[in-house]
Amino acid sequence: MSTKLIELGPHQLALEEPMYFRVKLEGDRVADLDVLPGQVHRGMEHLVMRRNFYQNITLLERLCSLCSNSHPSTFCAAVEEVAGITIPERAEYLRAVADEIKRIASHLFCCAVQANVIGETALFRRVMEVREIMQRAKEAIYGNRMDLAANVIGGVRYDLSVEGAAYLARQMEAMKQPLDELYLQYDNNPALLVRMAGVGVLPRVAAREYAVVGPVARGCGIDYDVRKKSPYGAYDRLEFEVAVQEAGDVRARNLVRLAEARQSVSLIEQCLAQLPGGSLCADTLPEIPAGEAIAKSEAPRGELMYYLRTDGSDMPVRLKWRVPSYMNWDALKVMLKGEPVANIPLIVNSIDPCIACTDR
Repeated sequence: MSTKLIELGPHQLALEEPMYFRVKLEGDRVADLDVLPGQVHRGMEHLVMRRNFYQNITLLERLCSLCSNSHPSTFCAAVEEVAGITIPERAEYLRAVADEIKRIASHLFCCAVQANVIGETALFRRVMEVREIMQRAKEAIYGNRMDLAANVIGGVRYDLSVEGAAYLARQMEAMKQPLDELYLQYDNNPALLVRMAGVGVLPRVAAREYAVVGPVARGCGIDYDVRKKSPYGAYDRLEFEVAVQEAGDVRARNLVRLAEARQSVSLIEQCLAQLPGGSLCADTLPEIPAGEAIAKSEAPRGELMYYLRTDGSDMPVRLKWRVPSYMNWDALKVMLKGEPVANIPLIVNSIDPCIACTDR
């Protein structure tokens, strides 16, 4: 059987970000894969050490668009850990609301892209229509459809009025039936089953070896969600079940995302019902002392970790983040092995890779 090498870029992979692969083929099947990172390296880990803590909140929100709230909120948690700052309870709930709104929008975008890749244009439009409910909610509450600018050190910068909370509750109610219908589509539609079931399989053993996280791990039967295993903010007061599928294929990863989007609706409703009174931010912010801390959160793509070291000045000595795509894209070597070339875009998009915050 003939062997050849091909190189694939964002045009062939249906990605809006520059992800490049060198693929070894045997016939029309994938034999091996090399990820070629570094195409959008922006020197972000250098830039954050040239800005103070408050400027970095704005910078870090621009690491990635779909999980843009997770980066500043996790960074703020690391700073608060070093400084011994306890944020108000109301701020904890409002941070959870912002995180879950972003999670719904991110998961629906990923599912829509995969529908588009396999030629299900009508389904793509439908998923994006449902997502638009969340986009409009973000614009109404935060004044922006992508970067929310919700977080500050010590709390949040926005509040929900009685009218705003009622509006958001109506939007959540409007999401329920469409999300249930989409789940049934991805679970039972014969056209989707043909293209997604049994495609891009990542066995549970390999998932553990590659340390994958987020929907990729939960789609392989790994019951790990930072919100449950290491609760932060208000999550220890909220009820939800970790969405898990066993098949480890493209279909399983989509079903996990749609189930999580539905759970996020419930989490937002719980936050609105339990939302306490009080201030939005700590009354006084102490000087940030010398120290180090690790903070982690469950971003839409999985576990996000921030390491911060300070020296008593208003700038970090070291700030490093480990994003979920870093582990997940390495596991593509297993998912793609033996698959036809035509399945590469679908399988790559099924891990929902974020190139910008991985290359950085």
